[in-house]
Amino acid sequence: IASCEKGVIELRNMVDHFGLDVVEAYMGHVQDNAEEAVRRVLGVLSDGHFVYPFDDGSQIEVDIKIDRDAREAVIDFTGSSDQLPGNYNAPRAVCMAAVLYVFRTLVDDDIPLNSGCLKPLKVIIPAGSMLDPVYPAAVVAGNVETSQNITDALFGALGVMGAAQGTMNNFTFGNDVWQYYETISGGSGASEGHDGTAAVQTHMTNTRMTDPEVLEWRFPVLLTSHRIRKNSGGPGKWKGGDGTIRKIKFREPMTAAVLASHRVVPPFGAAGGSPGQTGRNWVERADGTIDENPSGRWQVDLEAGDTFVVQTPTGGGYGKK
Repeated sequence: IASCEKGVIELRNMVDHFGLDVVEAYMGHVQDNAEEAVRRVLGVLSDGHFVYPFDDGSQIEVDIKIDRDAREAVIDFTGSSDQLPGNYNAPRAVCMAAVLYVFRTLVDDDIPLNSGCLKPLKVIIPAGSMLDPVYPAAVVAGNVETSQNITDALFGALGVMGAAQGTMNNFTFGNDVWQYYETISGGSGASEGHDGTAAVQTHMTNTRMTDPEVLEWRFPVLLTSHRIRKNSGGPGKWKGGDGTIRKIKFREPMTAAVLASHRVVPPFGAAGGSPGQTGRNWVERADGTIDENPSGRWQVDLEAGDTFVVQTPTGGGYGKK
C-alpha cells in the first residue's frame, strides 16, 4: 500500500510539473516504443512448440506462431492441463505476466517493462485450465512455482535457452512462537554464448535472503551450511548454472514445509545441451537417521537437533559440447 501511495504522489508531482497532457503523451510514447521493440524481435524469431511436465504429471503446453510480415505472434496455451485439485493453478494474470517478462528479456534495447510489449502478441489461455482456473481454485503455488514453468516453457518453444531451476524452493518453518519463510536460489539456464549462473533467483522471482547472522539472532536455528553445488549444472557448449545446498539445524521443535518443483522432472537443456539436475529435500535427524520425501511438497515435524536440507535444481545446458 505504501509503495502504491508513493507512486500516486510521484505521478501527481509529475503532472504538476509537466502538465497532464504531456505526461499522458509520454506514457503513450513509452508503450509505443516497447511495442516497436518487440515487433523487431519477432522478425528474427521462429515458430515453436513445447510441452513441459510438472513433477505430478500435469503439464504446460504452448504453441507459438510468428507472422514475420505483420510482425505479430500468437501464443497458444491450449493443451495445458485442466484446473488442478491442488494449488499449482495460476491465475490468468500470472500467465500474462510470464509472457510479458519473456518477450521483454528478448529485447536488446533498454526499455522499461510495460504493457506496450504485449500489443503485438495474441495470447490464448483456455478457460478452466490450470493457467486460467475457475474460482475457488487454490492458486498459492501459481505465482511462485507455475510461473517459473510457464517462463521456461516459452523459452523452450523459442529455443533460445535452457531451463532455469524452475522453482522458488519455498521453505517455511515455525511453531506457536516463531514463523519464517524464505525462497532458495538455484541455477539459471545457459544460452548461446552464455553459461548459466550459479546460486541465483531465476526468472519470476527476485527475493532476497535473510543474512545468516540475522536469521540465527531472530530464530532458534543454526545455518550450518549454504554452498554451491559445484559442477552440477547441465553440460553443453555453454553450461547450465549450478544449484545450492542449504542446511538449517533446529534448536527447538518446529514444523517445516517445502513447496518446490523439479524434484522429479529435470530442467531441460536446449539446442543439444543436457538437462540440469533435480532438487532434493531431506531431514538429518539428531540420532543420525535420514528422512526424505521424493516430492517437492512436504511438511514434517522436527525436534531439537534435527537438520532440514534443501538441495536446489540446476540450469539446463545449451548447445552440443
